[in-house]
Amino acid sequence: MSIHDSIRRVTVSRPAIALMILCGVAGATAAGAATVSDTSRQDDVLRIVVRYDADSLATDGGARKLYRRLVNAAEQACPAQFTGSRLLSHAVQLCREQSVARAVQQIDNVHLAAVHATTVKRG
Repeated sequence: MSIHDSIRRVTVSRPAIALMILCGVAGATAAGAATVSDTSRQDDVLRIVVRYDADSLATDGGARKLYRRLVNAAEQACPAQFTGSRLLSHAVQLCREQSVARAVQQIDNVHLAAVHATTVKRG
């Protein structure tokens, strides 16, 4: 087995349901796409690929690190428009939560699921 056998990737994208809710954010997404190095657009949905080493998920620390990266990718896939307030709109927050949840489900790892469950409980 080579070192590249354990490298995997997951795509973080805006959920389809949130896409309909967030139709006003499309312009901001297009602006943010230029600054993200590994992105693609399909069906007018920004997708961000997060590469990770599957072996790193054997520890809670590795799972927490990947989880932070997934959250950061969701923030890029579901950007907030500047409204003069620090509070995120409900639609943007929902988009980010659904994006992370879908990525966690795709990865299907016990440690990562536990980190996600703990984070969702805390809010």
